[in-house]
Amino acid sequence: MNIHEYQAKEILSNYGLNIPKGILAQSAVEAEWAARRLKCGQDGRICVVKAQVHAGGRGKGGGVKLAKTPDEVKSLSEAMLGMTLVTHQTGPQGKLVQKVLITEGCDIEKEYYFALVLNRETATIGVMASTEGGVDIETVADETPEKIVSAQIDPTIGLMPHTIRTLAKALGFTKKLSKDFKKIIEGLYKAFLDYDCSMIEINPLVLTKNGELTILDCKMTFDENAVFRHEALQNYRDYSEEDLNELEASKYGLSYISLEGNIGCLVNGAGLAMATMDIIKQYGGEPANFLDVGGGASQENVTQAFKIILSDSNVKAIFVNIFGGIMKCDIIANGVIAAAKDLGLEVPLIVRLEGTNVELGKEILKNSKLNIISADSMSDGAQKAVASLK
Repeated sequence: MNIHEYQAKEILSNYGLNIPKGILAQSAVEAEWAARRLKCGQDGRICVVKAQVHAGGRGKGGGVKLAKTPDEVKSLSEAMLGMTLVTHQTGPQGKLVQKVLITEGCDIEKEYYFALVLNRETATIGVMASTEGGVDIETVADETPEKIVSAQIDPTIGLMPHTIRTLAKALGFTKKLSKDFKKIIEGLYKAFLDYDCSMIEINPLVLTKNGELTILDCKMTFDENAVFRHEALQNYRDYSEEDLNELEASKYGLSYISLEGNIGCLVNGAGLAMATMDIIKQYGGEPANFLDVGGGASQENVTQAFKIILSDSNVKAIFVNIFGGIMKCDIIANGVIAAAKDLGLEVPLIVRLEGTNVELGKEILKNSKLNIISADSMSDGAQKAVASLK
């Protein structure tokens, strides 16, 4: 689960961290009022107008602007609100800007990058830091990987002093700044644990010209399975930023992620779903989605899964790949038939069934009199799905 920058800053401000003041605005008039509250234009003070969308790279897309007066803030906000912001993380479709954050500006001496990330492979919390803040960390990793320092925090032991010292030294901090950095990393680590985070990214963490470390921008993501434990996070959820099909799928216990291909996938089991997408690509196709109906889906779940897949106008074929264990093949077959009849299915439908009640499932499909292409294996099904597009 993602939240907006202003929400992340609201959470982190409770941990004694140095964060510039900011005020959320949903209109140009509110933005101007916020700028006056922040004394923009007085004694040379500037403000920053920041588009609030669930995506990084906003500055490059025109979603971060500097303003010297409240009138400039109003003008910039007027242009930004309602625009479709396109960044490397939004995809070509972009995201609609519905609110902006007006923050205090600061005199920047140096920018750094810092992040805490859940490492599932090692069951630790990974730390990444770099002296190259303010740019995409992927670019730094590709072009100057030596400028990234990393460490692992074992949550059963906790954040150790030597880890902080190693990171501070790698970033070139003085003794005074190392103490400030210690306060920041301890606060971020506590927030990470308190809120079941999967990532906290600070980019940039800046050193101001008056010698202070300040969190200028931040992003927080959370473990979806733990959100029920945090009422505040549920209130932070912005459904307008989420894929409508993914939201609809969650109502029926389906794991769905929209992709950019044209072959819809309906599979049971996350591992099998990943393998199905891989083999479609191996044979020259492009999956339109990841969709795991789970091990205990009902006929209604399968029908809803079909509806979600077909709501994507890019889908030109559907590959159903089921290995029945707890999920019985006859239930899948009945769900496929119900959905096909209800929706008036017009795209090629390729079905591979294996496992519990497989013969019954195949018989149900055969007697349906629907134009279903039967597949003997996952490989056979993928090839037939790709071929059907031609």
